[in-house]
Order: sequence, then C-alpha cells, then structure tokens
Amino acid sequence: MSSEPVRPTALQPSSSGRSWLRQHRADLTVGLDHLSASFDRIEAWGQDLADRLVSGHRLLVAGNGGSAAEAQHLTAELVGRFEDERIPLAAIALHAETSSLSAIVNDYGQDEMFARQVAAHGRPGDVLLCLSTSGASANVLVAARRARELGLTTWALTGQAPNPLAALCDDALTVPSSSTSAVQEVHLVVAHALCAVLDAHIAASTRARRTGSQRARSRTAGARA
Repeated sequence: MSSEPVRPTALQPSSSGRSWLRQHRADLTVGLDHLSASFDRIEAWGQDLADRLVSGHRLLVAGNGGSAAEAQHLTAELVGRFEDERIPLAAIALHAETSSLSAIVNDYGQDEMFARQVAAHGRPGDVLLCLSTSGASANVLVAARRARELGLTTWALTGQAPNPLAALCDDALTVPSSSTSAVQEVHLVVAHALCAVLDAHIAASTRARRTGSQRARSRTAGARA
C-alpha cells in the first residue's frame, strides 16, 4: 500500500525569529529615542562640518566591519549628494583604500591601519569621525589619538557609554541600545541626519551670501546714481 507524498507546507517564521524582531524593535526604539533627545549635538556637528568642508577642509572616517560600511555610506553621500544638489565635499573612508590598507597592516600592524592614513591625509581643521559599536576598537583608538596629536577635531559614534573612544574624542554620540545591530542601524540614521543638517546649512549660507551680494550691488549702484 503506497503512501501519499508529503506535501511541503508554507514556511512559518520561527518563534526565535519573532522574538529577535521584537527585541530588535525595542532596541531600535531606545536608540532612536536617544537620538531624538541628542539632536542638538547632531545639528551642531552638521553645521560645523558644513562650514569646514565648504572652506576646504575634509572629513576622514574610520570604522571596522559594519561600521566601515557606514563610513563609506556617509562619505558617498558627501562626495556625491544626499537629497539636494550641492557642491561635492571632501570625505574619505579610510578602510576603502585597500592597497594602502593592506600595505600598512603588513608593514606596521593592524593598529596603524587608520592612524597612518590620518597622518597622511589629515590637516589641522579637518575632522576624524570614529565609528565603533564597542567604543574599544584598538585601531580606531590609535587613529583618534594620532588625529588629536595632529590638530584634527575628533568625533565618535559608539554604542553604550562609558567607553574608551567616547572618552578620548573631542565629542561623542553614544547609543544606549543593547545590540550591535541596533547600534549600527542608529548610526546610519545619524549619518543621514548629519547630511540633512549639512545640506540645509550650506543652502542657507548660500542664500545669505547671495542676498548680501545683491544688497552690496544695490548700494553701489545707488551711490553712483
């Protein structure tokens, strides 16, 4: 007597997957609520960065793994554009120069992989943005120290405080979520918020300069009349 073939049933989300999603949503909510409460810092960073980049300074960004991907995401938004059209801005993701990176690691060790590039590319007035979910990545800490020695401004995006990187940098935005993935996703929101503030500040400054120029031309024309 033959048996009926077993028909596959529709896959159902596992209970562990549902549990993870519920917890992740809670972690994201904590992080985003903290971000909203910290928006004054993001606004200050965005406006400061806009003024520096427009005046010819550059942003260097360092991070490992997922933080490296977010570093490159941010620099792409600045060199290209975020939402509105504007001038290209100087921003370098330090992990993305792979030949230099591998040579530095080979010759000087991995702790120098970002710091030596900071010494090569950084100038006083530039900003080094350090991303680390743990706030304890050795190569990012070495880069932050080198940047401060060379007169760069250092900002940190990390997970929960206190941590060594947040303590070392000139300013820090820490995310109190308990999971690495939630911290990284909140950091990406920070990157987009920075771009939004930066674009708005550049646009407002451009309008103000144009208005000032028009008024100056009008006064000159009136004096000649």
